[in-house]
Amino acid sequence: MTFYFIKKLSILIVSLLIVASLTFFLMHAIPGDPFTQDKAIPEEILQAMHKHYGLDKPLYIQYLEYMKGLFSLDLGPSFKYQGRTVNEIIREGFPVSLCLGLEALFLSIFFGILFGSLASLKHTKWQDHCLMALAVIGISIPSFILATFLQYLLAMKLDLLPVARWGSFSQSILPALSLAALPTAFIARLIRSNMIEVLQQDYIQTAKAKGLNPWQILFKHAIRNALLPVITYLGPLTAAVLTGSFAVEKIFGIPGLGQWFVLSITNRDYTVIMGTTIFYSALLMCCIFIVDILYCLIDPRIKLEQKQLSS
Repeated sequence: MTFYFIKKLSILIVSLLIVASLTFFLMHAIPGDPFTQDKAIPEEILQAMHKHYGLDKPLYIQYLEYMKGLFSLDLGPSFKYQGRTVNEIIREGFPVSLCLGLEALFLSIFFGILFGSLASLKHTKWQDHCLMALAVIGISIPSFILATFLQYLLAMKLDLLPVARWGSFSQSILPALSLAALPTAFIARLIRSNMIEVLQQDYIQTAKAKGLNPWQILFKHAIRNALLPVITYLGPLTAAVLTGSFAVEKIFGIPGLGQWFVLSITNRDYTVIMGTTIFYSALLMCCIFIVDILYCLIDPRIKLEQKQLSS
């Protein structure tokens, strides 16, 4: 287990360094820079700004300085927002995206497992068909289309919830539902397909012979094995919802990390683009790393295979 942990951690660190390097060189490969967008800036001021931010130095020097700052967790200053650093922007935007993402994640896991389990118990019946039809709709409709529809129906027509903005629980419901729809549908389909296979196993038939009711069999014996594929999906899903959906945050006027990322691309703000990209990559890799560890804890067969390989 210790060797497996060290191996995965090493892969995570190397992957993150590769992502940081590729992001840096790709950003500098794009013609122009954040200051050349404004044609009215005099050449003398432009040169002074390049010197102030170190853009006049050779590319390899800029790269070494950036990687040095990255190792010290300093992502540098913003080129467009004077007096602000990328660390401050992430500290400001990420908690908002985190709250929204946790709400969407809870809805996705709870209703995905519930609907998938119900569909597996009612396999080939009308409940199964209705739930899977809803799952197909949830997967097919993009989140920004669903967000606009929910705004129009629940906020503007029925006046049940606020249209947009951020600050109260009621204002988080519509964006959370918009973010949760696709992963809920995906989890429900995963749970249903795996639960149907698990319910055909011999130990499940033994539990039925003992007289246990379907829900006892489901949650006491079947759910653990059916959850393994869902745990794999939870790694990238968690990273995606916690960093926020760019389109959904824009539609609802939420000051999360996704909105900062969109603005940084529009402004050609190199450091903010690189910082948010690296932050998202680190979060994604950490989530996948945690999923790999959870796999070993949940499925004892993985530990057995590791022992056999080492021997």
